[in-house]
Amino acid sequence: MRFKLVFILLTAITLVNCKNEVKKVEEETPKPVAAVFELPVAPEGVIHKFAPLPYSYDALEPYIDAKTMEIHYSKHHVGYYTKFLDAIKGTELEKTPMIEIFKNISSQSDAVKNTAGGYWNHEFFWNVMVPGGAKEPTGNLLEAINKNFGSFEDFKKQFSEAGAKRFGSGWAWLVVDKEGNLFVNSTANQDNPIMNSETKQGIPVLTIDVWEHAYYLKYQNKRTDYLDAFWNVVNWDIVAKNYNKAITK
Repeated sequence: MRFKLVFILLTAITLVNCKNEVKKVEEETPKPVAAVFELPVAPEGVIHKFAPLPYSYDALEPYIDAKTMEIHYSKHHVGYYTKFLDAIKGTELEKTPMIEIFKNISSQSDAVKNTAGGYWNHEFFWNVMVPGGAKEPTGNLLEAINKNFGSFEDFKKQFSEAGAKRFGSGWAWLVVDKEGNLFVNSTANQDNPIMNSETKQGIPVLTIDVWEHAYYLKYQNKRTDYLDAFWNVVNWDIVAKNYNKAITK
């Protein structure tokens, strides 16, 4: 009887200790920083929303560091969004889909153009990346890349060169033109291929941000290293969906 009581007591103490250890580990384990970020809220009646980051700030490590992601998303991206809302306040643009704004961007002010691009381009960029994604596309997207660029490796080279040779700040893009063909180009500042101010227009399916704030903390002036690292985090499933949607329009 005494042995049974001792056994029960020791079991109870062990369970309490285990529970305390689990609680301690849970408390010490850092929460995904993106999860605790308070998203900006659009005013009532405004259709343009600020989307949550689809992963934690550290999810793309070691290729894109957590601190860069935190600053890029919660400072730069938020800044463009809030300034965009200010730029369109009280106008019909509050209820105009972003794609329609871009298609007529030449009739808008520089403030609208720059902040709209900064807001939309960044959200598009976050979604074409994923931790632990496939190393290359498959299916009809890969076929289209091979057809338009010769090979996947040749496409990667052309895309990376577009980003590396962009003078100053801007973006590199993989784009579907009106005939359904793929092409690579780059845009300055916060411009994108949907804007009617661009010489060569189309529907983007992949992009990379080559502003210095996107990579400088980790890569300093080595933009090409950042471009090389990017291929490890491309979300080819989303890029394929973007492509399939573009060619059916």
